[in-house]
Amino acid sequence: MRVEFGVLGPVSAWDAAGGELRLGGPRHREVLARLLAARRRTVTVSRLVADLWEDPPAGAVGAVRTFVAALRRALEPDRPPRSPSRLLVTVGPGYQLRADADAVDAWRFEEAVARAGTLPPAEAAPALAAALGLWRGPAYADFAEAEWARGERARLTALRLHAVEQRAEALLASGAAREAVPDLDEHVAAHPWREDGWRLLATALYRSGRQGEALTVLRRARRVLAERLGAEPGPALARLEQDVLRGSGRVDPVPDGAGGVWSRAAAAYDSAVPVRSPARLEATVGLLRELAVTGAGGLGAARAHRAAAVAAAEATGDVELTARVIGVYDVPAVWTRVDDVDEARTIVHAAARTLARLPDDAPPAVRARLLAAVAVESRGDATAEGPVPPAVRAPGAEPWRERAARAAEEAERIARRLSDASLLAFALNGAFMQAFGRCGLAPRREAIGAELVALAREHGLVGYEVLGRLVRLQALCALGDFPAADPEAEAVAHLAERRGRPLAGVFVTWYEALRATVASDDGGGVGGGTGGGAGGGAGGTDGYARAVAVLEGCGMPGLVAGLPALVRLAPVVREGRLPAPGELGALDWGPYAPWARPFLLAGEERWQEARAALRAVPRPPHDLLQEAMWCLLGRAAVAVGDRRMVERAVAALRPAAGELAGAGSGLLTFGPVAGHLDAFARHLEGR
Repeated sequence: MRVEFGVLGPVSAWDAAGGELRLGGPRHREVLARLLAARRRTVTVSRLVADLWEDPPAGAVGAVRTFVAALRRALEPDRPPRSPSRLLVTVGPGYQLRADADAVDAWRFEEAVARAGTLPPAEAAPALAAALGLWRGPAYADFAEAEWARGERARLTALRLHAVEQRAEALLASGAAREAVPDLDEHVAAHPWREDGWRLLATALYRSGRQGEALTVLRRARRVLAERLGAEPGPALARLEQDVLRGSGRVDPVPDGAGGVWSRAAAAYDSAVPVRSPARLEATVGLLRELAVTGAGGLGAARAHRAAAVAAAEATGDVELTARVIGVYDVPAVWTRVDDVDEARTIVHAAARTLARLPDDAPPAVRARLLAAVAVESRGDATAEGPVPPAVRAPGAEPWRERAARAAEEAERIARRLSDASLLAFALNGAFMQAFGRCGLAPRREAIGAELVALAREHGLVGYEVLGRLVRLQALCALGDFPAADPEAEAVAHLAERRGRPLAGVFVTWYEALRATVASDDGGGVGGGTGGGAGGGAGGTDGYARAVAVLEGCGMPGLVAGLPALVRLAPVVREGRLPAPGELGALDWGPYAPWARPFLLAGEERWQEARAALRAVPRPPHDLLQEAMWCLLGRAAVAVGDRRMVERAVAALRPAAGELAGAGSGLLTFGPVAGHLDAFARHLEGR
């Protein structure tokens, strides 16, 4: 049963038919609200007790459990007796509300505001109006005084005010100044300290032919700011007043701004190209390719529509059209875990079907783009056919990986023969994604990154220059060559800001945290490093707090999931010890849970469970963190005396003896691989 939740007003829940669910008394609702505010993260029982009561009664823990049991009955009335809840679940010492991403009004609101930023003004204005319509009152209205709600209430309220002004900007840009006036009038009355509100209202009045009223508003703004804040208007407001007085053209709408050009061109395309024309599919995927690099909202939208475009192309029966639709989406990819496994498999399978049907005389470039798409989308274990083999077993053939590696090789061979720069860049992206067949391949990836940078700079391929520099940065981090990595990070930051690549900035922020950690504890050497706190040495703690913060809404779930937990774990591993019971608390390990679990169980001295977990764990994915995961398995195996797993970890890690475990991600490190290998060797020798 689908349940929708509302926090933009009184906290509420509705069933699939729109009927409001009976949630119980104020404490029941507060427990639900607190779990919603946690955004699918676990909230411990002790935290709930502290948040619900200033002076908790003796039976507070039991009361919380009673509230949770009642909420489960209310949210899943048809759940069979004694069957586990799928929505409000128990996780370790606490609870987690696993609401769908689109099931909470606040989450939908945030996503809609982010998406509106990627739309032309004529489309952004109605999208923002619909988003603002989700508000039924102040956020978490029932719990205005609750300490736990203050930060979330303030954040959502600030975003709402921004959305009101963003909608007004869109209306002004699309020539609908009169429509913007009523809401702006109400906005400045309720929030008189927001100068942008006054500026937008005055501009809307002026463009509506009401110059006198615009001047009155600006003078009222001056008076209100002086009376309430003791401040003069800022430069933008003062300049606008002078422009309105003089009737300056700077206040008039710009007739041919980007928004206007976009709207007219889109309208012309709509009228000139038939709705069912195959050309629309190619144009759509080209647009999605550009959308994917604009930021979180654009990346999510591109991902959501790409598979649909491929399916529509296949439905036409035109194999070469399908090949072009798949191959034109050559968005540079740097993270080795896919965001959406199902989508990746869909694309790979469609590409394989299309390759099989391509005629012999099809252009080689079309074939190469299909092969490169297979290589890029087959990263990690996204296209695994059946269970991944256990880590304890010696490596054997994995057909899906071999096919992807062959696809990468053939795509690169064709691209080099054709001397096609953009095609070669795409093929090298596929080669990078397949350069994780074993540990210790950082030098190979560094070479790929260097070639990408040179190729991109020569041919003006900005996206691939960013990719190449990030690939080099990651590989140089693995090799411990931070002086060489620093210029790459600086160049990426510059390109991200100058050329509108916000997602690249996420990796730079994480690199800065890693760099600070390494600098502060001299690499956090295994078995004697000083790394402490949440992020390592003192120099890295603040950096990792910033790094974790930038993950919010970045639109890369394959990167985000489990990463904050690994940050907490990293200093423990670098110190060459097991975590103390309760030291790490209840963390969301995301996709890294299978490899972290034996290590955590050993830290709790649950030896039998740790041994069983080691025997069952699959081999680490062939990705940027495979060395780190092997270190975790080896450390757990030493703790429980699993000689066979220690030997497997040694065999896997030996080619990477000169690297820093995990640093190849450019995000964090578990310390020198050599230190772990020494510890494993001492264990095997009985020392």
